[in-house]
Amino acid sequence: MRAARLFVQHLKAGGLLRSTSNMLVELYGSLAFTGKGHGTDRAILLGLMGEKPEDVDVDRISDLCLAVAMNRTIALLGEHPVAFLENDHILFCIGQSLPHHSNGMRFTARDSRGDVLLSEVYYSTGGGFIAQDTGGIPLEPNDARPMPRFPFSSALDLLQACSDHSLSIPALVLENEKCWNSEIEIRRRLLHLWEIMQDCVERGLSTEGILPGGLDVRRRAPLIYRDLITHPEQTLRDQLSILDWVNLYALAVNEENAAGGRIVTAPTNGAAGIVPSVLHYYNRFSPHPTDDGIVRFLLSAGAIAILYKRNASISGAEVGCQGEVGVACSMAAGGLAAALGGSNSQIENAAEIGMEHNLGLTCDPVKGLVQIPCIERNAMGAVKAINAARIALRGDGSHEVSLDQVIDTMHQTGLDMKTKYKETAKGGLAVNVTEC
Repeated sequence: MRAARLFVQHLKAGGLLRSTSNMLVELYGSLAFTGKGHGTDRAILLGLMGEKPEDVDVDRISDLCLAVAMNRTIALLGEHPVAFLENDHILFCIGQSLPHHSNGMRFTARDSRGDVLLSEVYYSTGGGFIAQDTGGIPLEPNDARPMPRFPFSSALDLLQACSDHSLSIPALVLENEKCWNSEIEIRRRLLHLWEIMQDCVERGLSTEGILPGGLDVRRRAPLIYRDLITHPEQTLRDQLSILDWVNLYALAVNEENAAGGRIVTAPTNGAAGIVPSVLHYYNRFSPHPTDDGIVRFLLSAGAIAILYKRNASISGAEVGCQGEVGVACSMAAGGLAAALGGSNSQIENAAEIGMEHNLGLTCDPVKGLVQIPCIERNAMGAVKAINAARIALRGDGSHEVSLDQVIDTMHQTGLDMKTKYKETAKGGLAVNVTEC
């Protein structure tokens, strides 16, 4: 959605929007294999219309996309209509890849004579991040912001900076963020993310029905929720019933994701249920939850995500689901340890445990949909993150395998993994589960 919107914005900025008569979108690599199941085509339509993930009305998405199909036109940026037939103008180039990343897409605009007005290539690098190919190596969006006060490129750097300046991990990340925003604004934005996560869970708990895509997967979160609130006494005889709630929160978020609802990429859509689930666990089941704890959680989880994105990948198309659910588990484990007052070494240890036991996790979505095994995999990842934090907090922070080592191992494992196990729906459960 962001890439499509940016492309038409470039058209307008170059004075080319009104001359555009034809739009062609070509999807490559994993986007071609699983784009239909992942809703990539709908996201492209919305982006071309000028919609943004942050504020698109999720209740109108189906109507907006249906109008394009019925009218056979799309209004670029909502202001310039051009003829548009999805089957002709969004091409899934299966078996073809662009050079720099497995999630590649090309946008081309032509005038009434068929001459190319503008053609640009973008890569979806995971977690909502996009990079434009400028003719060579794809670059991250140019960011002219000041350098952070305490830059770090590894967990070792992060721990050393914290030690040198007598700061906790979340405190150091906060100081870095203050290079760009006030502390009040940072806190407001983080708590706003928490509000979106809560809204997503609430919507997932109250929305019944069958998930789209053809697998006929029924939403389970509303049923489980009703059972839990109808039989509260079961907690008296089953001490593990808290895990039912942890599972529920994750299922609710990922069923919303599978239905095209608004979620927070943490670090990706497919793994979006783990951080909210563990945050709900902290907020509802820990002894003394506070907004400060939630802020510490998110700051620490963000630092951990930076390390994976910089030194490995958060893209299932690049490294398999270890880069999505594995990273989310690591983020949530470290975040929970921070929220519960863990030391820097305990936070790092929790994050390391969270990933160490997700190494080699493949990405094998049945029918290319983010449903089986993705929804349950988030529930499992959330429980694993909580256990990782508990193990770390029971120790003194010393451990044999460092977070940097496990990140390097995850990266190498992803490079060695066969392509069919990396978000192509060509291996694993995707080919061994019979479609009904």
